[in-house]
Amino acid sequence: MEIILGTRLKELRAEKRLTQREVAEALGLNSVTYLHYEKAQREPPLSVLADMAIYFGVSVDFLLGLKDY
Repeated sequence: MEIILGTRLKELRAEKRLTQREVAEALGLNSVTYLHYEKAQREPPLSVLADMAIYFGVSVDFLLGLKDY
């Protein structure tokens, strides 16, 4: 799950042409913490995962690789 999540986060961020710092700030996270999520070095808590889905306008299922849309 971690690898898919990290890949999806990176792709969504790139689509919006945002930096990791910009996404982290928007989500109220430390930029290093967000970096760890993108690199699949840590798993976010469910509340952060939900915030990420809302921020990027996708479902949690998409972020986790359970759905392709």
